[in-house]
Amino acid sequence: MPHRPTRRFVRVATALLASLLIAGCASGDGQSPVPPPAPAERSAVVQTASGAVRGVLAPGYRVFDGIPYAAAPVGPLRWQPPASPVPWQGVRDATRPALRCPQDTKVDPDYGRPTGEDCLSLNVWTPDGATKDKPRAVMVWIHGGGFLNGSADIYDARWLATQGDIVVVTVNYRLGTLGFLAHPALSPDGDAGNYGLADQQAALRWVRDNIAEFGGDPDKVTVAGESAGAMSVCDHLVAPGSSGLFRAAILQSGPCQTQADRPTAQRVSLDYAASVGCGDPATAAQCLRALPADRLLRPPLYVGFDADMLTGPVSGTDRLPEDPMAAIGLDRVPRVPVLIGTNADEFTLFTAIKFLQNRGLPPYPKLLADTFGADAAAVEANYPLQRYGGSTGLAYSAAVTDGEFACPADRIAAGLAHGAPVYAYEFNDRTAPAPDPFREVPFPVGAGHGLELRYLFDIGGAPPLDPAQRQLSDQMVEYWSQFVKSGAPDVTAEPQWPQLGADASTGPRLSLQTGKLTITTDFAARHQCPFWATR
Repeated sequence: MPHRPTRRFVRVATALLASLLIAGCASGDGQSPVPPPAPAERSAVVQTASGAVRGVLAPGYRVFDGIPYAAAPVGPLRWQPPASPVPWQGVRDATRPALRCPQDTKVDPDYGRPTGEDCLSLNVWTPDGATKDKPRAVMVWIHGGGFLNGSADIYDARWLATQGDIVVVTVNYRLGTLGFLAHPALSPDGDAGNYGLADQQAALRWVRDNIAEFGGDPDKVTVAGESAGAMSVCDHLVAPGSSGLFRAAILQSGPCQTQADRPTAQRVSLDYAASVGCGDPATAAQCLRALPADRLLRPPLYVGFDADMLTGPVSGTDRLPEDPMAAIGLDRVPRVPVLIGTNADEFTLFTAIKFLQNRGLPPYPKLLADTFGADAAAVEANYPLQRYGGSTGLAYSAAVTDGEFACPADRIAAGLAHGAPVYAYEFNDRTAPAPDPFREVPFPVGAGHGLELRYLFDIGGAPPLDPAQRQLSDQMVEYWSQFVKSGAPDVTAEPQWPQLGADASTGPRLSLQTGKLTITTDFAARHQCPFWATR
């Protein structure tokens, strides 16, 4: 069965979600993601390998924004692996976000936040008391956005720093065409298309070499991400150049099965180059590097069909030799602790986007036929409308949530659990605050894709958390932070979060909802994973 739905809507939906979050952050709702610059006498100065940076000293933490971890990938460095940052003299201002990487702001408005190619920077959040003598564990966060949109500065990590007592690093990386164009003239050595992935590796090396100066422990690094960020983490688990750069991993809502292979990516990239006037292979590299960035905002789309596809990392290359799902299935991954999970209603957000774009949904049989082809009847038999109160939106979302998010995550967790501790969760707050437009659809978004992020990061764009949700947020921050510290989410005075175990189909998962947290063992059955395993 073709895995169409995630590829079809994910880049639009994640981009819209990101843009709504950004809009909320810019709206003056009291939850600005970056504290205002502090007076000079309250600033903090840290020496990096490239030069000194001055950040902001805020109550309980320090934050350093826009630190270059690589040289600007412009001119001859465009579509090259990231080069070392250019050293600077004096003290560099690190009190405001740097440029966002170029992205199509028609679907992800930047709300006055400028974009530009000189965007390979990161932000560091460090709690009070963290020093070289008393270092804290580190979480490196890779943002989502379908490899097309997003930025590091959306994710205000003050809660993880202050309540969790860990250092958090959020990373910008090249997106879209500039991050993943796999034209063979640009990569004759076999490393086609993975510039954004190489950026993430460079950021991890920067953390290894510099984080001690900020009070972080370079031997206790966890790489983490959501959506495309979690897909990136899957890639880092199998990429040779990522080996040894982290000791644990967190994957949130990552459809890691959505990867392009090298022949497909190169074919699409050749067609893409021709479409922008660079069709001659002999001069394509020079021609492409001479184009202004705004000519390259339309991305090469590798995975899917027609216009409903994704770009992203390319497997079968030197940097990513093997598809991560295959490597995980064959137990060819580092034996590191993993925290992994999905949201109970992942696809309701994407279905809501479809509803809003088209002012309604097609009839249920047509939706299923368009999405699942010859398997539509079998899907309808397993997800009948009457089970969902006659709601096309809920029935369709349940089917795709299970087929594209829950059950692939179940396979990943099962594969990883053979060699290392795996801690699995499901985010189940069906009343999670969603941005206003999603409340206009005739079915609840519930625990939709990306909505758990607000419980870990101080992100605007939605109504504030109520007291019960604030308590759940505190619990999640504590679990995540403890996992970063020790490789196990062992939290005093909270329900014990057991390891998944080798039999993932009936293994324990922590259900994250308001009220009492619970342990469930019916995840695979509830999401009909035996059915999806036969598709």
